Amino acid sequence: MHWAAAWLDEATRRGVQRNPNSMTLVTVGDGGRPSARVVLCKDFIADPGYLVFYTNYQSRKVRELRCNPRVAVTFHWDTLGRQVRIEGVAVLSPEAESDTYFASRNWGSQLGAWGSDQSAPLVSRDALFRQLRERADKLGLNVSDDMQSIESNDHPVIPRPGHWGGVRVWASAIELWIEGRDRIHDRGSWQRGLEERDDHDFVTDEWQGTRLQP
Repeated sequence: MHWAAAWLDEATRRGVQRNPNSMTLVTVGDGGRPSARVVLCKDFIADPGYLVFYTNYQSRKVRELRCNPRVAVTFHWDTLGRQVRIEGVAVLSPEAESDTYFASRNWGSQLGAWGSDQSAPLVSRDALFRQLRERADKLGLNVSDDMQSIESNDHPVIPRPGHWGGVRVWASAIELWIEGRDRIHDRGSWQRGLEERDDHDFVTDEWQGTRLQP
């Protein structure tokens, strides 16, 4: 996990792509059907070993992880010739952690968390903007006609909606991949046990690792 964190830091520092912290998240629904999407890793805690992304708790991804908390994520930095695969258990972040991150977001993203019913059907984009304006009104926000600014001299305090927050992915397995010439790559894999401590944290075993054939 420390190597993976170092790779993520390097990709971010070098700006190897627009969102170097992007990762593919795979969940499985109650019918055994997998689904994948790209989300942004907002925190990578190498020790004790989990990462955090933020989302609408009513979204498909969270509905699925409530049914099956086993998930997989993949980081891939083509410019660096490196890939990180992580498998583990997803749990919701503590409310204080979600509150802190939400407060750091710009107001447009904060309003978006209130205004979007993520993954629900939508009639049209115009309908979405009407919904955003209606919810801004309920929050007491006076937004511009083009929805690009809040018409106020002071930055409004927008509370975090209860249906939005962080998800922690606790790693139970990790694979590091380094591209090699003629497809002779370097691959290493590590596994460990997880024992639930509370709703947000786990007690972890020691990592056990091995090299893998390319």
